[in-house]
Amino acid sequence: MSLFSFIKEAGEKIIDLLTPGNANASEQLKEHVAKVGLGNPNIQTTVEGDKVTVTGEVASQEEKEKILLALGNIVGVATVDDQITVTGPVVAAARFVVVKKGDTLSAISLAVYGSANQYNKIFEANKPMLSHPDKIYPGQTLRIPE
Repeated sequence: MSLFSFIKEAGEKIIDLLTPGNANASEQLKEHVAKVGLGNPNIQTTVEGDKVTVTGEVASQEEKEKILLALGNIVGVATVDDQITVTGPVVAAARFVVVKKGDTLSAISLAVYGSANQYNKIFEANKPMLSHPDKIYPGQTLRIPE
Protein backbone atom coordinates (compact mmCIF):
# COMPACT_ATOMS: atom_id res chain seq x y z
CA MET A 1 0.00 0.00 0.00
CA SER A 2 2.39 2.75 1.15
CA LEU A 3 5.37 3.55 3.31
CA PHE A 4 5.26 6.49 5.74
CA SER A 5 8.45 8.12 7.05
CA PHE A 6 8.84 9.51 10.55
CA ILE A 7 11.58 11.24 12.52
CA LYS A 8 13.26 8.36 14.32
CA GLU A 9 14.40 10.43 17.31
CA ALA A 10 10.98 11.97 18.05
CA GLY A 11 8.01 10.47 19.82
CA GLU A 12 6.99 8.45 22.81
CA LYS A 13 9.56 6.13 24.32
CA ILE A 14 8.53 2.50 24.60
CA ILE A 15 11.24 0.62 26.46
CA ASP A 16 12.76 -2.32 24.57
CA LEU A 17 10.30 -2.05 21.67
CA LEU A 18 12.94 -2.07 18.97
CA THR A 19 15.42 -4.36 20.73
CA PRO A 20 16.40 -7.07 18.23
CA GLY A 21 14.64 -10.34 19.05
CA ASN A 22 11.91 -8.69 21.15
CA ALA A 23 9.18 -11.31 20.92
CA ASN A 24 6.68 -8.93 22.57
CA ALA A 25 7.09 -6.02 20.12
CA SER A 26 3.82 -6.69 18.30
CA GLU A 27 1.88 -6.89 21.55
CA GLN A 28 3.58 -3.73 22.86
CA LEU A 29 2.50 -1.85 19.74
CA LYS A 30 -1.12 -3.01 20.06
CA GLU A 31 -1.08 -1.93 23.72
CA HIS A 32 0.31 1.46 22.68
CA VAL A 33 -2.45 1.93 20.08
CA ALA A 34 -5.05 1.11 22.76
CA LYS A 35 -3.32 3.35 25.32
CA VAL A 36 -3.45 6.43 23.10
CA GLY A 37 -7.21 5.94 22.90
CA LEU A 38 -7.73 4.10 19.62
CA GLY A 39 -9.30 1.03 21.19
CA ASN A 40 -8.39 -2.46 20.06
CA PRO A 41 -8.47 -2.39 16.25
CA ASN A 42 -8.16 -5.51 14.12
CA ILE A 43 -4.48 -5.01 13.27
CA GLN A 44 -1.28 -6.99 13.43
CA THR A 45 2.22 -5.52 13.53
CA THR A 46 5.74 -6.72 12.90
CA VAL A 47 8.98 -4.91 13.69
CA GLU A 48 12.12 -5.18 11.57
CA GLY A 49 14.85 -2.82 12.73
CA ASP A 50 13.34 0.69 12.69
CA LYS A 51 10.43 -0.30 10.41
CA VAL A 52 6.95 -1.28 11.62
CA THR A 53 4.65 -3.13 9.23
CA VAL A 54 0.95 -3.00 10.07
CA THR A 55 -1.75 -5.17 8.49
CA GLY A 56 -5.43 -5.69 9.15
CA GLU A 57 -8.80 -4.06 8.60
CA VAL A 58 -10.32 -0.87 9.98
CA ALA A 59 -13.65 0.84 9.44
CA SER A 60 -12.48 4.26 8.22
CA GLN A 61 -9.64 6.19 6.59
CA GLU A 62 -9.46 8.39 9.70
CA GLU A 63 -8.96 5.36 11.98
CA LYS A 64 -6.25 4.04 9.65
CA GLU A 65 -4.38 7.35 9.63
CA LYS A 66 -4.54 7.66 13.42
CA ILE A 67 -3.14 4.14 13.84
CA LEU A 68 -0.28 4.94 11.44
CA LEU A 69 0.52 8.10 13.41
CA ALA A 70 0.34 6.29 16.75
CA LEU A 71 2.82 3.69 15.48
CA GLY A 72 5.12 6.19 13.76
CA ASN A 73 5.32 8.72 16.58
CA ILE A 74 7.43 6.35 18.70
CA VAL A 75 11.14 6.91 19.36
CA GLY A 76 13.15 4.61 17.12
CA VAL A 77 10.51 4.11 14.43
CA ALA A 78 11.66 5.56 11.10
CA THR A 79 9.01 4.06 8.78
CA VAL A 80 5.59 2.47 8.95
CA ASP A 81 4.62 0.14 6.13
CA ASP A 82 0.86 0.57 5.73
CA GLN A 83 -0.85 -2.67 4.72
CA ILE A 84 -4.20 -1.77 6.34
CA THR A 85 -7.46 -2.22 4.42
CA VAL A 86 -10.33 0.23 4.98
CA THR A 87 -13.69 -1.56 4.95
CA GLY A 88 -15.86 1.57 5.09
CA PRO A 89 -16.49 4.29 2.51
CA VAL A 90 -13.46 5.51 0.58
CA VAL A 91 -12.61 9.14 1.37
CA ALA A 92 -9.63 11.31 0.52
CA ALA A 93 -6.59 10.81 2.71
CA ALA A 94 -5.57 13.63 5.01
CA ARG A 95 -2.28 15.43 4.58
CA PHE A 96 0.44 15.08 7.19
CA VAL A 97 2.77 17.71 8.62
CA VAL A 98 5.84 17.35 10.83
CA VAL A 99 5.94 19.75 13.79
CA LYS A 100 9.00 22.03 13.77
CA LYS A 101 10.61 23.74 16.75
CA GLY A 102 8.49 26.72 17.76
CA ASP A 103 5.35 25.48 15.97
CA THR A 104 1.93 25.78 17.53
CA LEU A 105 -1.34 24.40 16.21
CA SER A 106 -2.33 28.00 15.41
CA ALA A 107 0.83 28.55 13.37
CA ILE A 108 0.32 25.28 11.51
CA SER A 109 -3.31 26.21 10.90
CA LEU A 110 -2.28 29.60 9.51
CA ALA A 111 0.23 27.96 7.15
CA VAL A 112 -2.17 25.24 5.98
CA TYR A 113 -5.58 26.92 6.00
CA GLY A 114 -4.67 30.62 5.89
CA SER A 115 -6.30 31.17 9.29
CA ALA A 116 -4.85 30.60 12.75
CA ASN A 117 -8.38 30.10 14.07
CA GLN A 118 -8.65 26.67 12.44
CA TYR A 119 -6.22 25.14 14.98
CA ASN A 120 -9.06 23.24 16.70
CA LYS A 121 -9.76 21.39 13.42
CA ILE A 122 -6.20 20.01 13.54
CA PHE A 123 -6.49 19.25 17.26
CA GLU A 124 -9.76 17.33 16.76
CA ALA A 125 -8.27 15.41 13.80
CA ASN A 126 -5.44 14.18 16.03
CA LYS A 127 -7.48 13.17 19.06
CA PRO A 128 -7.06 11.03 21.09
CA MET A 129 -3.28 11.14 20.47
CA LEU A 130 -3.27 14.81 21.49
CA SER A 131 -4.63 15.55 24.93
CA HIS A 132 -4.33 19.36 24.68
CA PRO A 133 -3.71 21.81 21.81
CA ASP A 134 -0.48 23.02 23.47
CA LYS A 135 1.01 19.53 23.88
CA ILE A 136 2.79 19.05 20.55
CA TYR A 137 6.53 18.51 20.11
CA PRO A 138 9.13 18.92 17.34
CA GLY A 139 9.32 15.88 15.08
CA GLN A 140 5.76 14.78 15.78
CA THR A 141 3.67 14.02 12.70
CA LEU A 142 0.08 15.33 12.68
CA ARG A 143 -2.96 14.69 10.46
CA ILE A 144 -4.22 17.73 8.56
CA PRO A 145 -7.81 17.23 7.39
CA GLU A 146 -9.14 18.94 4.27
